[in-house]
Amino acid sequence: LLALAVLTPLRALAALWNKPAFEADNVDEALRDLGVTTTGQSRLIVLIAPDMAENGAIVQIEVESLIPDTEAIAILAEKNPTPLLANYIFGESAVPYVITRIKMVETAEVKAIVKAGGKYYSASKNVNVAAGSCG
Repeated sequence: LLALAVLTPLRALAALWNKPAFEADNVDEALRDLGVTTTGQSRLIVLIAPDMAENGAIVQIEVESLIPDTEAIAILAEKNPTPLLANYIFGESAVPYVITRIKMVETAEVKAIVKAGGKYYSASKNVNVAAGSCG
């Protein structure tokens, strides 16, 4: 009974893990594996990223969705070997805000994809990287 209690949350987490999306080697493939068919630009997504990152190993990114009924936020870096860096899934009462550090191999566009009400929205910003990280 104890083993079942311990393994049940792990199974739930494994069900949320989208292995093909995280292993995709380009943005289009990652988005397809996430189930994203089309996105519309939205000013209701606040994406804060540096204009210039001195070191691609540590690039701080903040994403906040002001879109009602936000279900998930994904973060991608266009030129990384595996561009999907994070996919956060929110419960009903969660505030759709994340702050994280990502690795970037080179200067590229960082995208935030928000799923809200069954639709997908995006925001992006170009981040110049002085020294890359993930070779």
